[in-house]
Amino acid sequence: MKLRPISKIACLLVSPVVLTVIAATYAQNQHPILDQVANKVIQKYQTSSCQQLWAEKAQKATPSPQEQKAIEFLKGDPQMRTLFLNKVAAPIANKMFECGMIP
Repeated sequence: MKLRPISKIACLLVSPVVLTVIAATYAQNQHPILDQVANKVIQKYQTSSCQQLWAEKAQKATPSPQEQKAIEFLKGDPQMRTLFLNKVAAPIANKMFECGMIP
């Protein structure tokens, strides 16, 4: 079987995908504090039992000053909010689904 060289068209089609992956990786590495906060939120949901999450939901506790500051920051910066939500959404939604908090 004879292998053909990659065509220029194939390179042009792959390049945007590769660039998107590189840009996303670069963007994630540019915000270590955001990553730390997101990882803390993810860890909270992964290590909490369903009973703990239901109890927190029932109490409707007010956010701590640090949490409030983070919330205000994310409200004011749509790009950072998008990065944060893209990182935490799936783990939180999965845990909530497992706990029967969402259908």
